[in-house]
Amino acid sequence: MTSERTNRRLVLAVGAVVGVVALALAGTWFYVNVLSGDAPEPFSLDTANPGPAGNDASPASGEVALDGTWTVAEGSEAGYRVDEVLNGMDNTVVGRTSEVTGQVIVSDSTATSAEVTVDMASVTTDSGSRDGQFQGSIMNTDQYPTSTFTLTEPVDLTGLADEGETVQTTAAGELTIRDVTRPVEAQLELRRSDGTVQVVGSIPIIFEDFDVDPPNLAFVRVEDDGLVEFLLTLAQG
Repeated sequence: MTSERTNRRLVLAVGAVVGVVALALAGTWFYVNVLSGDAPEPFSLDTANPGPAGNDASPASGEVALDGTWTVAEGSEAGYRVDEVLNGMDNTVVGRTSEVTGQVIVSDSTATSAEVTVDMASVTTDSGSRDGQFQGSIMNTDQYPTSTFTLTEPVDLTGLADEGETVQTTAAGELTIRDVTRPVEAQLELRRSDGTVQVVGSIPIIFEDFDVDPPNLAFVRVEDDGLVEFLLTLAQG
């Protein structure tokens, strides 16, 4: 009898553990596939918001003088994209903010200097708890409230003189996150439309390079690398 009771208790205990695991996996599946939905697609020029009108002196078509100061305007966004494993299930996390400022200086149809700053405390995802961890232990936005990209080499923009033409290029610069600055290379697509210039780009980064420690817990593991993504609407002011 004692042996039978012991076996019965063991079966019940195993069954309870299996049930808890099944519920956890079911909950994770429901969160990944139902509550969170699909991660936003990467930014693209096709879906970019054209933003406010630029200099009225700029023609709507044909060639236009690019020289001058271009300011990051309404409709700009920036953020991050990273893959994680949540209770054994792959998930993509995207955080974004519209709190983006900066300017680009163009001379002789060449971007000679540029600086873009992102308010890290305003970056949000589909999860408030994740955002709290991002702003707290991961990014410590109280101490490091912003991240900045600074151009370090000129970028030829002559292809933008024609309305609607897409220019693909790279931009060498320095990215500062948590007061750590590293050289990076941004992949860019640019297009001039209705007096503004739209810029879509991404920068691959390794978190360790910026003293960022991604979560690696029992239920979630974030990959060691990710992307900084941005969509900028530039207007001459």
